[in-house]
Amino acid sequence: MILVSACLLGLNTKYNGETNAHSLIQSYCSSGRFIPVCPEQLGGLSTPREAVEIINGTGQEVLLGRSLVKGESGEGVTSQFLKGANEVLKFPRMFKVTAAILKERSPSCGVHFIYDGSFTHRMIPGQGVTSAMLKVHNIPIYSEEELTEERLKELISEDMAG
Repeated sequence: MILVSACLLGLNTKYNGETNAHSLIQSYCSSGRFIPVCPEQLGGLSTPREAVEIINGTGQEVLLGRSLVKGESGEGVTSQFLKGANEVLKFPRMFKVTAAILKERSPSCGVHFIYDGSFTHRMIPGQGVTSAMLKVHNIPIYSEEELTEERLKELISEDMAG
């Protein structure tokens, strides 16, 4: 099975109640190999919700207790992000998860880049909290932005063979 950010599959789980539907990923939904996940919802946050960013760090620093996740208003949601990451981590324990395809720049799901915590749309290299957690547990993670049809077919094929 392949974990996929629910917003990429067309579910209205994005912080503003909208979607980040990705047509290539959606076109392979019928493969039956995808598990939709929204770490923020699994962590107890509502949809819609305030936009949040990792303050002074990345998902790795949040896991180590060195950085916090906060909304622009200053409300702390670190505990919900950690709970969501831990909930997502339950899927590989229940199913044979071979990879995850996650939403780039998300404070939960960012694979290569996240916003810098200034709420000015500046990006920094780093992963979101859930991506960092999956990486620690050796689950291969991919951004929808680096995904080609060929690579997606390979992931599904590897998953079915595995």
